[in-house]
Amino acid sequence: MGVAPPARPRGGLIVDGRTIRIAGGQGFYGDTPRSVAGLLAEGVDYLCLEALAELTLAILQKDRQRDEARGYTRDLPLYLGAALPAVAEGGTRVIPTAGGINPTAAARAAIDTARALGLTGLRIATVLGDDIMGRLPDLAAATSSGLAHMETGEAFDALPAEPLFASAYLGAAPIVEALRQGADVVITGRVADAALFLAPCIFEHGWAADDWDRLAAGTLVGHLLECSGQSVGGNFSGEWWTVPHPWDLPYPIAEVDPDGTAVITKPAASGGRVDLDTVRHQLLYEVHDPAAYLSPDVVSDFTSATFTDLGGDRVRVEGVRGRAATPTYKALIAHHVGWAGEARVAFGWPSAHEKARATAAIFARRVEMAGLPVDEWLFEYWGVDALGGPTAGPVDPEHEPPEVVLRAAWRCDDRDVAARVGREMVPLTLSAPPAGLTGMGRSLGGGRPSELLGIWPALVDKALVDPGVRVTVEEVV
Repeated sequence: MGVAPPARPRGGLIVDGRTIRIAGGQGFYGDTPRSVAGLLAEGVDYLCLEALAELTLAILQKDRQRDEARGYTRDLPLYLGAALPAVAEGGTRVIPTAGGINPTAAARAAIDTARALGLTGLRIATVLGDDIMGRLPDLAAATSSGLAHMETGEAFDALPAEPLFASAYLGAAPIVEALRQGADVVITGRVADAALFLAPCIFEHGWAADDWDRLAAGTLVGHLLECSGQSVGGNFSGEWWTVPHPWDLPYPIAEVDPDGTAVITKPAASGGRVDLDTVRHQLLYEVHDPAAYLSPDVVSDFTSATFTDLGGDRVRVEGVRGRAATPTYKALIAHHVGWAGEARVAFGWPSAHEKARATAAIFARRVEMAGLPVDEWLFEYWGVDALGGPTAGPVDPEHEPPEVVLRAAWRCDDRDVAARVGREMVPLTLSAPPAGLTGMGRSLGGGRPSELLGIWPALVDKALVDPGVRVTVEEVV
């Protein structure tokens, strides 16, 4: 027999002056759902699951090419399996971007998960309208940018190949609408990362659409929470070795007041650390201009924020300023650009670097002799220049690395050609400078080339996208 959640007010804003607790439970597709239990034990009001990136959308497009019922993040049932019992108790709502490029299918997976758990009465909302694939010619003609490439300025008709998917980065408004309709779970496609976290603030505290300072405060909260463990000591560039219990790293929580003041913290019974350094480390992550952080909802000045370390894994954030949002959304259009293969070979001392470079030259020459056209080569020498690039400088002969891994990658227009290029590495096992056999001749995907997608970023007028944005809500029965 199904278990229905307790009655909850449907619709309307919750403006009661209370502090709300928002958790970031996922930072990428493939992240671990083990974080969910600790966050729910803290009694959070909202659990936001941020799963999308440009690469993720490309992965989901390949999934959808194989199966039209795919195109969403397939770990969604794992997260919801952990979270829905708490949702059914009426204390938490969940907002995932798991919809990817097929939010409707993701909502179906969410409903199936609830039914498998014996939970009924839950309301699953789906945000639609970020998919602009079918409107590209009309949008290119009507939008102020003409869908020109944001970085190069190239006109849209210079797109190298037919588009495979096209998404506009929506803001918080449709998520707020879903919450107004009483949704327990709100599944989105491509929305701006911080919008997931801003939406509960707007809904609960009644912030106006032009309350730029508060919207900026909520956006900064979202930015600090969106990357799972990074605000609590993960990926830390400071004294990373001092982070407690890194094997039990938690994910962050924000306690947000009606005026936008927030405290960043974490589950008490966990490792990790929240202090001034870990929080400001995340502050600058993936930010081009901290004084003008662009999002669909507001332009935020992160440099105006004041951070106060309260001790006890609590950092207060306040004083954030914002200004009016731009009239455009960022759009992301993807197109096919070929097939990639890869091989890696390890070389040991002495002269490891020279052996790797010689093998790269021999490999490229064999491919040329075989008549296999390669559009682009990439050779990296791990242990010499793979991370530091040109800044690593030449290898000191008196202090040469004990081992070097050659990574060879190539791009071809034809899938079969890309696979045949990789096979030219295999004979070098015994016919090139001496090397270890680790990874010799292996291509991406176990010998199978990987399709490459090119990204075409553009701006599209909100006035042309917003009429197509809609929210649907279905109750689990």
